[in-house]
Amino acid sequence: MICPYCSNEFSRVVDKREGDNGKTTRRRRQCTKCGRRFTTFERVETLDLLVIKKEGKRESFDRLKLRSGIIKACEKRPVSAGDIEKILDEIEAELRKSATTEVPSKKIGDLVIKKLKKLDDVAYIRFASVYRQFTDLSDFEKELSKLSKGLKTK
Repeated sequence: MICPYCSNEFSRVVDKREGDNGKTTRRRRQCTKCGRRFTTFERVETLDLLVIKKEGKRESFDRLKLRSGIIKACEKRPVSAGDIEKILDEIEAELRKSATTEVPSKKIGDLVIKKLKKLDDVAYIRFASVYRQFTDLSDFEKELSKLSKGLKTK
């Protein structure tokens, strides 16, 4: 494994743990050259998922792209990296359970919206504003109104 700090090709495993009910392996490594530690994850390689965009174009499912969008929505919010990884794992697992390897981007967006709504209201509104393409203040007001009605009934 290449060290992300000094690009040395050799590292040693310091700690190994199973995660996600045995679906992933987390390894804590230490570079043999610079001595810095870093974490790697190993998971079973599965069939590639294809995302069908609104225009009909198909592209490979990109977990990093999805993570980036969720991180932007959760910026400066009390949401841990672990919470974000959990959302990503749940969404990817749900997509892979379906009978097809082609998934509409709308389904992915809807899953993210659902997960963020449970996790953090502000992150949810941020993601929804981009995903649903809010154009003006009234779009935000409508969504906030729906959100506050949902909170009153809880």
